[in-house]
Amino acid sequence: MTMTHTLTPTADLATDIDDVARLLSPEGERIADPELDRWVADVDAAALRGLYRDMVLLRRIDTEGVALQRQGQLGLWPPCQGQEATQIGTARALRADDFAFPSYRETGVVYARGGKPADFVLAWRGEEHSTYNPYDINTATQQIIIGAQSLHAVGYAMGIQRDGTDQVSAAYFGDGASSQGDVNEAMVFASSFGAPVVFVCTNNQWAISEPVSVQAKFPIAGRAPGFGIPSMRVDGNDVLACLAAMRWAIDNARRGNGPAFIEAVTYRMGPHTTSDDPTRYRDKGEVEAWRRRDPIARVEALLRSLGEFDDAFTASVEADADALAAGVREAAMTATTRDPRTVLDNVYAEPHSGIDEQREWFSAYLDGFAAEEAGR
Repeated sequence: MTMTHTLTPTADLATDIDDVARLLSPEGERIADPELDRWVADVDAAALRGLYRDMVLLRRIDTEGVALQRQGQLGLWPPCQGQEATQIGTARALRADDFAFPSYRETGVVYARGGKPADFVLAWRGEEHSTYNPYDINTATQQIIIGAQSLHAVGYAMGIQRDGTDQVSAAYFGDGASSQGDVNEAMVFASSFGAPVVFVCTNNQWAISEPVSVQAKFPIAGRAPGFGIPSMRVDGNDVLACLAAMRWAIDNARRGNGPAFIEAVTYRMGPHTTSDDPTRYRDKGEVEAWRRRDPIARVEALLRSLGEFDDAFTASVEADADALAAGVREAAMTATTRDPRTVLDNVYAEPHSGIDEQREWFSAYLDGFAAEEAGR
């Protein structure tokens, strides 16, 4: 599916939440869509419950992360409340041997790919560079440099071509990153070489304190066809639509047709990070309007209408969420901070005189603090 209808560039179009593909209304009513339905024909009640459970657990991880940062256990946390459907829906479409390249906010992608409790917090606590081995869960280290991972994803996809396999890679980035040169360069390479990569742009309406309408007068998905890349604009708060769109994009890439682009229109309910105060630049009414489009609530409404949501299921999900949250908290609270000198370990595979000199200098620097403390 490629956006082919003509749109006149205006600020309103960039934020239009009705001009999206959708399978589930904000009220939880199933909507037929001839383009998307076939991609989720296998999703039964059990699968819906699984998607619901994933989103609830992701929100609980996110809530725990914010709390730990406020308590001084983490240096920073990038909340993803409100974006659960985008992250879970797209990540669950990936095959185990596909490779994901998430940004710093894609906690749900790491979770869906098999991340463990410690994997969500140790980097934000400053204890580990990556917290997980990317090759254990086929997911790259969460990238904090805006848009850089899009180039990494395309490079990996070009490697897939040379290996002659049918894997795909997936690059996740936000609406703000779509204005970065890295993302546009990545799309040039992906299109030119027909790389099997899926670009997932999470349009959460705000690039820190700037609304999307400042940088986009036209739906972001409309940019991709200019690079020769088919695109789809979906309701990012609809987990079924996100799953269907990602399956379409992956199928396109896996069959050798090259890259595809998804714009998931959603909303960042919390701050950009825990160092941000969104009340300084966002209207309360806007936030409340998006709260009524909650991605978890609409799946619950659908399950209830199907008679597939009861107290036993709720208790089971809550118990799983409690256990996961406890694991996340324990991982943060029991982390052992390594000697600062270890930051220089593993810089090179072999001994290196330059690193030895730096270690000697750094040791003397640290010892200076100890001497200062002893003299007090």
